[in-house]
Amino acid sequence: MKDITAGPLDGVRVIDLSTVVMGPYAAQILGDLGADVIKIESPVDTVRNGRYRTTPGMTPLSLNVNRNKRSIALNLKDSGDRAKALELIDTADVLITNMRPGALSRLGMDYADLAGRNPGLVYAHAQGFRGDSDRAGTAAYDETIQGASGLVDIANRALGRPVYLPTILGDKVSSLTIAYSVLAALVHRNNTGEGQRVEVPMADTMIAFNLVEHLSGHAFVPEEGPTGFNLSMAKGHHAVHTKDGLACVVPYTPQNFRDFFAAAGRPDLVEDPRVAGERIDPGDSDDLMGLVDACAPALSSEDWAEVCAKHSIPFGPVLELDKAHEDPYVRDGHLLDVVHHPSEGAIRSIGIPVRFSATPATVRRLAPLPGQDTAEVLKELA
Repeated sequence: MKDITAGPLDGVRVIDLSTVVMGPYAAQILGDLGADVIKIESPVDTVRNGRYRTTPGMTPLSLNVNRNKRSIALNLKDSGDRAKALELIDTADVLITNMRPGALSRLGMDYADLAGRNPGLVYAHAQGFRGDSDRAGTAAYDETIQGASGLVDIANRALGRPVYLPTILGDKVSSLTIAYSVLAALVHRNNTGEGQRVEVPMADTMIAFNLVEHLSGHAFVPEEGPTGFNLSMAKGHHAVHTKDGLACVVPYTPQNFRDFFAAAGRPDLVEDPRVAGERIDPGDSDDLMGLVDACAPALSSEDWAEVCAKHSIPFGPVLELDKAHEDPYVRDGHLLDVVHHPSEGAIRSIGIPVRFSATPATVRRLAPLPGQDTAEVLKELA
């Protein structure tokens, strides 16, 4: 690991009372930024169970959402352990939880309970749906949120199949939303001394996220056109097969298309009336991207990189995940370094993507074993 520095959130204490990915990833981000994050582990966390673990509880996913944290094991159904958790929360600036409201109320850990003990607490509650909606308390998974947010409809319209995006996008976008919302609430607390409850519903977060471009013609009343961003929903909107691999070649302007077709040795397409004007008709996007797909094998990926650089055509390589650790950009940016974990030995640690000139964020602690810091943390309360 690189030199250890405190980070911009040094002095902030975060209690992570969450499971799976959404809450833990948000808490890890705050830990990466320097906060003292204490994870209260329940007896069962699904992230702690899975494939590839060499030590019980140390799965790849748990390693990737629990670094820069200390872990304590407390059974909140036990009155003694619950009292210790409450005492710990009294010392905190932030609490992140995704427990259901009913469970929090039964434990005496809803916002009203905790604000009475710690008025400056920023209480971040993440859940699937708004607390004042008829779906409040409904269990939410990334797939159901992709459906509830319109993402499945977008995929169905673009691909002809109602597929789920092959990444837990709802969880991770919500994690980022939790992190920036907590930071905003901390600024308010630092200015006024007043804590507050911050609710982050996954469905609302993803609906807002998806509609940025896909609201499209429905941004106006009456509607000027359908929903859906034409370019990203075009049938040919995908990476292309070059002569020797895959690449992202994305002509946008008519001149981009003309230059692309010329380089592919298709003068007939250079003269195509669909690329003769000053803009591309959205109705032609599908056909034109299909032609890009058909023409791409004319050159190698390296040749296309040169052509696109010369003519200002958007281009990018395709990172193969199995080879990510060998990629010069990934390697030089320390985005996937090999480090020594106390229990797991050599592991690949995902890098912190943000760089601060004055308060660098660093990995100070690798992901802990379940409850490994219980004695240390509770001793601090004495």
